[in-house]
Amino acid sequence: MHIVVIGATGHIGTFLVPRLVRAGHRVTALSRGTSTPYADAPEWQQVERVTADREQEDRDGSFGDRIAALGADAVVDLVCFTVDSARSLVEALRGSGTHLVHCGSIWRAGASHVLPITEENATPPTGEYGVQKDAIARMLEEETASGGLSTTSLHPGHISGPGWIPIGPLGNLDTSVLARLSAGGAVEVPGLGAESMAHVHADDVAQAFQLAVEHRDAADGQAFFITAPTALTARGYAHLAASWFGQEARLDSVTWDRFRETTAPEHADASWEHLSRSQVFSTEKATRLLGYAPAFTAEETVLDAVRWLVEHGELELPNPLVV
Repeated sequence: MHIVVIGATGHIGTFLVPRLVRAGHRVTALSRGTSTPYADAPEWQQVERVTADREQEDRDGSFGDRIAALGADAVVDLVCFTVDSARSLVEALRGSGTHLVHCGSIWRAGASHVLPITEENATPPTGEYGVQKDAIARMLEEETASGGLSTTSLHPGHISGPGWIPIGPLGNLDTSVLARLSAGGAVEVPGLGAESMAHVHADDVAQAFQLAVEHRDAADGQAFFITAPTALTARGYAHLAASWFGQEARLDSVTWDRFRETTAPEHADASWEHLSRSQVFSTEKATRLLGYAPAFTAEETVLDAVRWLVEHGELELPNPLVV
């Protein structure tokens, strides 16, 4: 197939584009031209690269027509964040026979009520990002159900992997937490520490997108949660991270008020956004309909990310990894 990947040099595209090339597909990779893939691969030499400023072209109404003119069998949209942007692409592709596969987010689901969360029992989203992602997914489902464009939406968890900092044990990107754990220092954990996070390796997300493209009939009109097969609690993640350095985690439970007093606002806000949802997802639907088989547990996912950062000098810690 001819597959267009929008946002091709990001977290998912870094792994998806080489996967598609290895599978024999012709790939056109769109990006703003300001970044390179997080990991190099020889398959990129076989890819047609196109530079486009989506935000500007969405504003002037030309982006959808640009994509439609490529005449692709499938379009994978990894960087769509508003209903208006999604709708304009749908309208441009309608009637073309193209399959549109959209990247959503697990945050289309709100705080957990029943675990694991499925596509059927998820609570309504909170926050603008989750609300928009949910609205896009619903619009796409309605589009396909009404006989319009063939669409699918995939909703990944906290994407991690080589090249960038993963969501850490406290639900934020504060690497000083890893430094304290690696040195055997005490870490203050807000709440119970039993709150869950839903990590997923970028290559497993890429696997799911490849499967959705290659199993169009099964994916048509569907939405799928895509995460690792396991989920980490805050305290479990902290104990795991300490063990990477041969340490025992020393954790102190504190109130959220105390945590906000001692934590930079951006990190405290991120912690609340991740931990207050306390999400664990089922991927049974993706496994049953698409054959999704994640290669990385949540534990392996975060270790892979941290190991890459350490080995490439992107993260300096008091003690070396012992795993």
